[in-house]
This record gives sequence, structure tokens and C-alpha cells, in this order.
Amino acid sequence: MTQQFGNAFLKPPQKGGAGLVISPAGAKPPAGAKPPGGAKPPVQKHAERKLTFTKILRWRLPDGRMPEPAVVEVVGTFTNWERKPLVHDKVRGGWHTTLQHIQGNRTHHYMLLADGKPVEDMHSDGTAIPNGAQELQFAITTARGPRVFMLFSQTK
Repeated sequence: MTQQFGNAFLKPPQKGGAGLVISPAGAKPPAGAKPPGGAKPPVQKHAERKLTFTKILRWRLPDGRMPEPAVVEVVGTFTNWERKPLVHDKVRGGWHTTLQHIQGNRTHHYMLLADGKPVEDMHSDGTAIPNGAQELQFAITTARGPRVFMLFSQTK
């Protein structure tokens, strides 16, 4: 019986042979080798599989501001900086959209546009300095300079 220890495989002593033999790290297990304790061998995950998630994005006109915009859109790294419209919810007020297949385990930059002009997103994960001219064209102006919003996308 061969047992795996980390990346090495331990072989029990053979009759008339030396004690335990340690094969080099990274070596393939001998045919029929079983992991210690009868555990199942580790399953290789598909490296090409990208982890994605879905995000519902909501925006509401700040209190006291008028008029309601005719169009609200989102642009960002998850849309390749193409405008995606939000739907106006006349019953509850506000705007929303569902963004699907957002690449996980990275920080995305985005902006909300009301009638083509950047607006604040009170639900963003923070602000960042724009990366390049494409992001700069959508940035809001702050006391610290131009900024875009951040979306942290962690997946399991």
C-alpha cells in the first residue's frame, strides 16, 4: 500500500528491502495508490472555468432632486464600457437591472449615467482613480480628482 504525504508518496518497507522510500515531490503515485485514510483523491478543478456571479444594481434619484431622468444606464469593466439600460420601477420608484456573468475574484470599475451624465452611486464598494481614457470619460469629479465606482466581486 502506498500513502500520499503532501506531494510525496511513502512506500512501506519491502521484504529484504530498505525502510520507507520517499519519492520526490511532484512524482506521480504508483498505479493503484490510495490517499491516506481512504479519502478520495483531490479533484482537479477546470482551470479554464471562470467563476462568475449575478448582481442586481439599483439606483434611486436622491431626495429633493428633480426631474426624474428619462434614461439611466450602467457602464463598466463588466460591460466592456458599453451602456446597459436600467429599468424604471414606477411603483416603487428607482431604477434597476440584473447583470449576469460578471467575472469573479476581481475589482470592477463602473459608472451610472442619468441622461448620459455620471451620477453618484451610494451603494458602491468605493471609488477608484480611472484607468485610462475610456474610464476617464465616464468619471465623476470629486475634491480629490476624477473617480469611478468600484464593485468587489468575490466568488467561492
